[in-house]
Amino acid sequence: MSGSPESAARKALNRLRRALEKTRHELDAVAGALRHAEGVDFPASEFDQAVVNISAVATFVEEQAERIEEKILSSGGLEPGRIRRG
Repeated sequence: MSGSPESAARKALNRLRRALEKTRHELDAVAGALRHAEGVDFPASEFDQAVVNISAVATFVEEQAERIEEKILSSGGLEPGRIRRG
């Protein structure tokens, strides 16, 4: 299955997942620095909305990863709900 479109999709979703984790980390760092520099002028609501948006994209990525996994399992003759996860 190496090189299949499904495999490429899984790899791309994993890269996007890691990029989102890094984005969350960097957003926290920027927020901390700006919060310190700006004090009461810090735009907390805008940063809160950015976190919500990143979480929405992360949820989308997880849903797509699950969908692709189910498709891969089904094409292999397995029922997705019957696979145990470690």
